[in-house]
Amino acid sequence: MDKTKAIQKVSSTRAFARIAPHVIPVLDRAVHRLSRGRTMMSTQMLPGVVLTSTGAKSGQQRVTPLACMPEEERGSWLLIGSNFGRTGHPGWTANLRRHPDARISWKGRDIAVRARQLEGEERAEAWEELLRFWPPYSVYQARIERRIRVFRLERRE
Repeated sequence: MDKTKAIQKVSSTRAFARIAPHVIPVLDRAVHRLSRGRTMMSTQMLPGVVLTSTGAKSGQQRVTPLACMPEEERGSWLLIGSNFGRTGHPGWTANLRRHPDARISWKGRDIAVRARQLEGEERAEAWEELLRFWPPYSVYQARIERRIRVFRLERRE
């Protein structure tokens, strides 16, 4: 089994869903800070951004390392609110719904973006791409009753 398949298999387990949310973001923030924004630990598995959004309730800046699917041809990124296949939507999705203007750190660059939650056919097409990109998303979706939120981040001036 190659490295990617092994990582996908591990990331599909319930144990991973219990442990990873408490470990991976902490390590990602530390590595991101130490590398001056150039990398994160989780980018060994998937591309990632560090999202700076405005809290939906607090109005405070929230910094969240996230896996993403870059859309090179569009110059955009897809963010997936899988929450590792856990029951509730991750907090950052509520933040983007309330305050769509945000910033990301992408490969050491700070980029202003506007988030848009995908719906309908647009979401269905993006979801198919996401499943080809990272098959464990289907396991996460099957494990929960809520519909996983998908956002497209587009550059803003």
